[in-house]
Amino acid sequence: MDRIDTITLEATLPDVFAGAEADEPVCRSEVWRRSVTLRRGENYLIMAESGTGKSSLCSFIYGNRSDYSGTISFNGTDIRSLGIAEWCDIRRRHIALLPQEMRLFGELTVMENIAIKNRLTDRYSEREIMAMLQEVEIDHKAGQRAGLLSIGQQQRAATVRALCQPFDFIILDEPVSHLDARNNGIVAAMVTRVAAEAGASVVATSVGNHLLLESPLTLNL
Repeated sequence: MDRIDTITLEATLPDVFAGAEADEPVCRSEVWRRSVTLRRGENYLIMAESGTGKSSLCSFIYGNRSDYSGTISFNGTDIRSLGIAEWCDIRRRHIALLPQEMRLFGELTVMENIAIKNRLTDRYSEREIMAMLQEVEIDHKAGQRAGLLSIGQQQRAATVRALCQPFDFIILDEPVSHLDARNNGIVAAMVTRVAAEAGASVVATSVGNHLLLESPLTLNL
């Protein structure tokens, strides 16, 4: 796959919601059981109440889980048909993910955590990564173990790590839940700039404090 231009959900519903199709949260959703297409180059904010499946949605699109009905497709190809090699390529070159739990290795330094990801594609030089850490004001933490950082600092480190690959879509699951408005703006500016330079899309979820994207298309989950 040379590029992912569209991610389409058709009548998609997590298996855990089966039998609850008539319940108000599912009926209200602008994503579940609908026809929704995310297009490369556009930014999306997915607003969700707790328990409505936002992290599940991120995992479905990234191919980590398949416990849903309906279909999800990339450029019209059902992702259930993709093989291991295709998924490896997609995760290395086309879709980046920042999970809510961040998944940093606490015993490794910030730079070591980022290097694990960056070595897969040699996306940035160490100097460029340090510049990104400086942009989000944690360059002085580059040599510190990630487990010793505050949660907000971990979110910023994990965001830099997520950016260290080519992508058509970057999916961020509650990326600024522990950031104040100032740091939210700093992170949003960096993410949107990197995505815009690649002609890519930002897809961010939120249950409250959301990434300050400029004029995103908003969907209520």
